[in-house]
Amino acid sequence: MSSCLLRFLAALLLCVVGATATDTVDWWESATLYHIYPRSFMDSNGDGIGDLNGITSRLAFFKKIGVTATWISPIYDSPMADMGYDVANFTKIYPVFGTMEDFDALLAKAHELDLKLVLDFVPNHSSDECEWFQKSIRREDGYDDWYVWDDGKIDPETGARSPPSNWRATFGGSAWTWVEERQQYYLHQFLAKQPDFNFTNPAVRERMFEVMKFWLDRGVDGFRMDATNFLVEKRFENGTYPDDPVGTGPGGGPMGGFSYTKDQWESTEIIYEWREFLDEYQRLNGGDTRAMIIEAYSNVTVLSNYISNGTHVGGQLPMNFNFVSLNENSDAETIETQANEWMDVIWVKHKMANWVANNHDNSRSPTRMGESKVDAMTMIIHALPGTSVTYYGEEIGMPDYAAACSGNPCNFRDPERTPMQWNGSINAGFSTGNSTWLPVNPNYPFLNVQVQRGVARSSLQIFKGMTALKKTAAFKAFKEEGGFSYSALSKQVFQVIRTAVGQEEYRVLANLGNQIEYFDGLTNKTMEYVLLNSYSPHRYGDKLDLSGRIYLMPYEAVVLHWSE
Repeated sequence: MSSCLLRFLAALLLCVVGATATDTVDWWESATLYHIYPRSFMDSNGDGIGDLNGITSRLAFFKKIGVTATWISPIYDSPMADMGYDVANFTKIYPVFGTMEDFDALLAKAHELDLKLVLDFVPNHSSDECEWFQKSIRREDGYDDWYVWDDGKIDPETGARSPPSNWRATFGGSAWTWVEERQQYYLHQFLAKQPDFNFTNPAVRERMFEVMKFWLDRGVDGFRMDATNFLVEKRFENGTYPDDPVGTGPGGGPMGGFSYTKDQWESTEIIYEWREFLDEYQRLNGGDTRAMIIEAYSNVTVLSNYISNGTHVGGQLPMNFNFVSLNENSDAETIETQANEWMDVIWVKHKMANWVANNHDNSRSPTRMGESKVDAMTMIIHALPGTSVTYYGEEIGMPDYAAACSGNPCNFRDPERTPMQWNGSINAGFSTGNSTWLPVNPNYPFLNVQVQRGVARSSLQIFKGMTALKKTAAFKAFKEEGGFSYSALSKQVFQVIRTAVGQEEYRVLANLGNQIEYFDGLTNKTMEYVLLNSYSPHRYGDKLDLSGRIYLMPYEAVVLHWSE
């Protein structure tokens, strides 16, 4: 790293003075949230699978790169039919990941480093191997209607039995499976091994509170609630289920879509209950806000209601997946459109924003958009107001690895879940074992954390520079009038401006195209280059008069600074 950049980063850490707006911003509102996929992050015992002790060993890395909070994908005991999203025991650690003592040590170390830790929580369903489901099959007292059961339809002429409705599971096929022992169908909106809870049963809702309290008592800082838009389904007063219009599901055909299984208002009310529970827990126990992150691939109107309906409050952060859809044809105008779709509703109503470009269910952005746009997207995501969400490896620009496909048939989501690339040693420093649960991307000798630490304009240094900027007065003033603006200056150039009025201004200019772009008279200020990607011909500390003509090279992305 150049000495000039080192001085710049050190200076940024001293810029907190004068940022009075920060006192009113809760920890989750402008966090740098890092998403850990535990199987792939760090293996501590050489079995080729990441684990809790591995995560603990790397926590200091988060502090070095400016992460303020971590979110860990499910670590609960599970048969792993859906990689942990099929929970067999909600208060037990999956043995391959470690023990409860390992988890407590992880949490203690995170808090020692002033890092928040958020757990993935899976409330919509359990594993079919969960004790609760097995009791429900046997109709044991108190568990008979813990899950969504139904006799199905009987043809009056033939006596043939069929599922209660034509509902389709998100992973394909019918959402209903017959259980011979119980002589009923159960609902599963995902895999057949993931039976849906019956959230109309107060006992189920109460048990979810108990599970949350178990983890809160251990000290977790919040939950990322999985698949919240599937919690409650439409049912007629007579107990039957409506068919979806035939052909409305993906690909058409005899199955319906998700008209009656997604985004029902009753799911929103459950989220309000959870928020009330979390707020009451904080009131009784003190400490910082226990935040609730909401996962739902829903439109902004639904997500807005998840936050508040004006009377009740819900999750603090419904995740914004708009940027997950960006691809090689996306340009600055696309980014502006996707940002506006969120900001015009969620920001206007709630003054809240978060930005997600990568996660464990979607192809990584270097593969979707092209590796030349990695650093530009890092600048944009961290420059926009609110919380930035980073999927492990995103900070070094890890792409998908198509050969990483497990299972038969292939798990289509595996290419974005390959092991973290720490260094150039065996298995990219992820594991000392003979093999890893997924193959390591063969690009690891030149694309890894260790290499990028020593390169001034690497993706990792761009990431560190942007997280350092989030500590400045201008970036912390995002709720103040005039605190930020963004726009597509042209089809390919995106601009974000962050301002602490009367103190300082930062301006991100990112060219997403393969042609030189130029502009005249953006402002009357003379600004300094303080962050540059590898496509920029400029040097740190160079000055730029923005009242004249300025040029951006193909894929060049820069951060400019002005202060009184």
